Amino acid sequence: MRLRFLLLVILCLFSSFSFGQASPKIMLGIDVLEQMKFSPLKYKRVGLLTHPAGVNRYGKSTVDILYRAKNVKLTALFGPEHGIYGDEKADVPVLDKIDRRTKLPVYSLYGKYRKPTPQMLSKIDVLVIDLQDVGARSYTYISCMLRAMEACFENGKEVMVLDRPNPLGGLKIDGPMLDMEFKSYVGMFQIPYVHAMTIGELARFAKNTRGAMEITSNYQRHGKLTVIPMRGWKRSMLWSDTGLRWRPTSPAVPTFSAAVGYSMTGLGCQLGGFQHGYGTTKPFRLLTFPNKTPEQIKAYLDKYRIRGVSFFPAKAKSLDGKKTVNGLYVSISNWSVLRPTELSFYLMKLTCVFNGGNIFRYAPKNQALLFNKHTGSKEFWRELSTKGAYTDIDYFIRKWQAQNVAFKKYSSKFYIYK
Repeated sequence: MRLRFLLLVILCLFSSFSFGQASPKIMLGIDVLEQMKFSPLKYKRVGLLTHPAGVNRYGKSTVDILYRAKNVKLTALFGPEHGIYGDEKADVPVLDKIDRRTKLPVYSLYGKYRKPTPQMLSKIDVLVIDLQDVGARSYTYISCMLRAMEACFENGKEVMVLDRPNPLGGLKIDGPMLDMEFKSYVGMFQIPYVHAMTIGELARFAKNTRGAMEITSNYQRHGKLTVIPMRGWKRSMLWSDTGLRWRPTSPAVPTFSAAVGYSMTGLGCQLGGFQHGYGTTKPFRLLTFPNKTPEQIKAYLDKYRIRGVSFFPAKAKSLDGKKTVNGLYVSISNWSVLRPTELSFYLMKLTCVFNGGNIFRYAPKNQALLFNKHTGSKEFWRELSTKGAYTDIDYFIRKWQAQNVAFKKYSSKFYIYK
């Protein structure tokens, strides 16, 4: 009897440790689907496109949930950039493999193919997509989703998106729109850089926006899309408001802090010398520049009076623990007035100051093209490469804000959460 009581106590403690003392405030799409007893998937062969951040609100893998569900026939897995295990490096092709847990085939959508082939799709009736996005256009998971949707619609397969939070919330829209001339895998949606939509809303946007998909209008119109919405999520919620534990969406974004930083410094550190802490314990938040102290960088950035952010010198360890990096930490002082992408464009302006000339004017064409693909437009590059340190950032901010207002009016038609 005493032994049974002791085992019960240990079990209770383990449960408390595993699930936390309080449940998360929201139910994710996978939680809602499970509550529905997976009825929309009954009698169908199911494919799953996901990654390690594809978990339910208690951290259990969507792969395991669907594989173990009695009335779900999971027949194939699909992996985005970084692979289904999340252990592949950025920009490195990923090979097909066999999943070690389920023994199911894992088809890579970041290798020989970016779009599922008819042969891959022959094993399924419906493709379930459970990908955690970070709210910035250049993060490739939404491009992966779009390509998968196109292939499914062309091949008569259903698409089901399990919705997840936009970590940056559903209110803040910021940065340049994508010029379709620069449509690429780091920008396939004609949306602002920070778009305020959940991945389910983006799927609805793609399905119902003319020209958003590279398939015939007939396939786009008649393709079947189901979005399983969250419960309890509000547009005002940042990730930190959800009660959910952050799971690394990729090796470079191990924390929610890094996800916010991605939208703030990612563009500004592509060219010119600024680094944003990648490879340290403060990725996308720790600014450094060759031969400049954190105090020197801060003195210049403070002059620009960028709203909603403040800067202070900080240290971070390299991921191997062998080196300490001194840099300038980017802190958010007022989220409500912050324009996340603004800092990146001032960093490029400051690069010209620190280099004593306009280094962008002489950048190789391939680097300029990659930059324009991420930014989404060549207009800023044209101005920067001509005027350098004299680039009028305010002009572009005003222009982008006007575009953002128009985008919000259109995109709100596809909002699931009002």
